Amino acid sequence: MSNNNELKQDIRTEQDIELMVNSFYDKVNQDALLSYVFNDFSKVDWDTHLPKMYRFWNTLIFGAQSYKGNPFAMHIPLPVEAKHFERWIALFDKNMDELFAGEVAEETKLRAKSIAHVFQSKLAYLKN
Repeated sequence: MSNNNELKQDIRTEQDIELMVNSFYDKVNQDALLSYVFNDFSKVDWDTHLPKMYRFWNTLIFGAQSYKGNPFAMHIPLPVEAKHFERWIALFDKNMDELFAGEVAEETKLRAKSIAHVFQSKLAYLKN
């Protein structure tokens, strides 16, 4: 019996990152908890946000140095709590597991968890 992960490839190209980002935010937009933060509260312009996320992950995964900015600052005004970060991680992991298998995919999931943890900790500190 073959393992489903054997059919999946690792993240190898910028197109893989675009697929990862687009499919992840499709899930976010269908999620009642997270969709509110992005669409109702923040009113995200997806035509601007998605390419920014491509550059962000390209920089983190491939060292492309294409992202410039302060991602944490953008999250300060958001009405997010631990449950939002937990859901974000769950959707991110689910998305990655559906699309990719390999060392880069696993490292990317760890980076996402680390970023979420740092953001959650910093936001909790700022709000207290």
